[in-house]
Amino acid sequence: MTGTALTATPVDAPRSAPLGRLLGAELRWVLRRPRTLVMLAVFALVPVLISVGVAVAGRGSGPGAGLVGAVAGNGLVLPVAAMTLALALLLPLAVAMAAADAIAGETSHGTLRGLLVAPVGRLRLVVMKAYGVLVVATLATLALAVVGVVAGLVVVGGADGQLVTLSGTTVGVGEALARVALVVVWTVGQLAAVGAIALAISSYTEHPLVVLASVLGGLIVFGVLTAIPSLDWLQPYLLTSGWTAGADALRDPLPLGGIAESSLRALCYAAIGSGLTVHRMLRRDA
Repeated sequence: MTGTALTATPVDAPRSAPLGRLLGAELRWVLRRPRTLVMLAVFALVPVLISVGVAVAGRGSGPGAGLVGAVAGNGLVLPVAAMTLALALLLPLAVAMAAADAIAGETSHGTLRGLLVAPVGRLRLVVMKAYGVLVVATLATLALAVVGVVAGLVVVGGADGQLVTLSGTTVGVGEALARVALVVVWTVGQLAAVGAIALAISSYTEHPLVVLASVLGGLIVFGVLTAIPSLDWLQPYLLTSGWTAGADALRDPLPLGGIAESSLRALCYAAIGSGLTVHRMLRRDA
């Protein structure tokens, strides 16, 4: 009789949660953090401040004033200029913060242990955390692009609804928006590489500040190495050496060499960072 009862009430084996549910939970966790909302508001404010500054300064910037000077009277340049400027520091900082909270932050608060012993799977956990970092990178870039387009057309104004390229030609609003979208995708790709490296560092430490210091310190070192002429042979290996390629979208005809080369470099960094993260998390003690 006892044997019959045991047979009739089998113990259910733990089942993994669906990946879609895990990604949805990570998305809600990321978007509910006050720091994420404040950060997105700051990124939305950047193109507004640039547009107001350009509108107040007027057209007196003159030739050779750089990318920001090209915004005057040519509002569709603004989103590309905002993304290019933010890529130098602000966007990597946002991605590094998200990656630091993803693993190192969970470790410091003692919540990562619960995730590691739960029936989730180590690889799924890495995918879930990488997804959260990518969401932050995408939302921050879109905030710059969307608000940049609106502020550029409303505050700065456009050249009869067209984009005047840095080559002196004009393109229609449809092609101009397509070029902005290209820069958005390219920027997210560069940030994905930064996020992958930051996530790898985050998996090896329990201190989020170590992740921020490592990523920002590394980007500063890369920038210094890029500025040294005698180290030109290092350029193909430095992630930041191609971060000005987004401005190529404002040229006519559109040169894709720099964008393709920097994208391939970012893909290599993303593969290395992802591999290190997976290696660490699969072998990490609960």
